[in-house]
Parts: sequence; structure tokens; C-alpha cells
Amino acid sequence: MPALLPVASRLQLLPRALLSMASGNSLSQASSSSSSGYVPGSVSAAFVTCPNETVAKEIARAVVEKRLAACVNVIPQITSIYEWKGKIEEDSEVLMMIKTQSSLVPALTDFVRSVHPYEVAEVIALPVEQGNFPYLHWVHQVTKSVSD
Repeated sequence: MPALLPVASRLQLLPRALLSMASGNSLSQASSSSSSGYVPGSVSAAFVTCPNETVAKEIARAVVEKRLAACVNVIPQITSIYEWKGKIEEDSEVLMMIKTQSSLVPALTDFVRSVHPYEVAEVIALPVEQGNFPYLHWVHQVTKSVSD
């Protein structure tokens, strides 16, 4: 069994991994689009911040039930520092990482905006250029009926 990296080492890799998703440069070339049939960018990872875990779980469950997403990771205890109405703010928030078809991002955004408590909800999405083909295929299958 491979040894696990210490938490600090894994956290240092996170920004590189996210940048790789956005740029299409893979840290590990496990599956190429030509051999898998995956269309690069047809799946997206969307990111939404929420004021607390209750709100995040409610939104997460709703987007999965509506088949706007295949999976939502709810990541607790992040700190956001931002400017709002001319003042620097710092808040504890919860981050959702939502996996969906790229074609569903506009519908996902509209739904999140309609139920989110923030005046301006953060909804941003990055296309997934490469990844584990069975997982990417599953994302398409789970959200298929919505996009058809």
C-alpha cells in the first residue's frame, strides 16, 4: 500500500491540481481523451461558497436530486477574505465542489442563485480536461436526463 503524504504536503499540491484542471496540464496522465472517448471540458467542477454547513448541504442535496450535479463535496471551515461594499471582510464559510456536465453550468448557476442566501452568490466553474474516465463517464450518466 502506498504511503500517504502528510496533510501539509497534500495541501501544497491542491493549488497545482486545481490549476492543472483549468489549464489541461495533468499531474498524472492516467487517461487520455483519445483512448477514453472523453471530450475534454465536457465535465466541469463548479465552486460555490455558503455561510454554513446547513445551507451547503441543502443546496448540495437539491442540485443532486435535480440532476444538475452528479456529486457535491462539502468542504467545511474555509476562511474567505474579500472586499464587499468598500470594506475588507473576513468570514468563515463552507465550500461546495460540484461535479456536473459543462452544458449544465448555466442551469446550475441559475438554481444556486435562486436559493442562495447571499446577495451575490459565488458560482464559478472550471472545465475538467482530463481525469479518470469511468468517473467522468459516471458524471455524464447521472446528469444525462437533464441535458438531453
